[in-house]
Amino acid sequence: MSVARALHAIACACVVAAIALPARATDVARELHGMSDAFAVAGVTLAWGVLRGLDDATTVVVIRIVANPAEFAAVAVTGADPFTQRSIPLLPRTPISGRIELRVPRAHFAEFPRTDLRFDPAMPASRSDTPALVVYFLGVPDTTPEFAAEAALDAYLTDRLARARSAPASKAP
Repeated sequence: MSVARALHAIACACVVAAIALPARATDVARELHGMSDAFAVAGVTLAWGVLRGLDDATTVVVIRIVANPAEFAAVAVTGADPFTQRSIPLLPRTPISGRIELRVPRAHFAEFPRTDLRFDPAMPASRSDTPALVVYFLGVPDTTPEFAAEAALDAYLTDRLARARSAPASKAP
């Protein structure tokens, strides 16, 4: 009788493990490396620009984010040092509604070169804090243009987002 109970317990444990395994698979975020001043995948488009200040201390990097609220509920952005693993929040978890614009002093990227944009799913598959999508950049993309005037930056970002959205889908890295 005790052997039968032991086999039953093992069988139950195997069933529980088999059921739990797919749930864990949904907790893994899709992570993509952004390499250009514009990035677009289904549901998310973003563009980078630099607004020059009077000196380097007053120059800011601008990231404009547009995401589909039917696919993503919120976005959070962190800056990180990949060597020390130290990170700081740049944008707290912010609900997706319209466009979101993040402004960061350019000097920040010397200390925290990695930027992670974490998009929460609109309908979470589980109760975990795992985002549906993480787009990361290592430094300010080399293709990011600089502008002396706010109006020129705004016009560029608006146009760049439109072009990125309309571009044919490319293979994700």
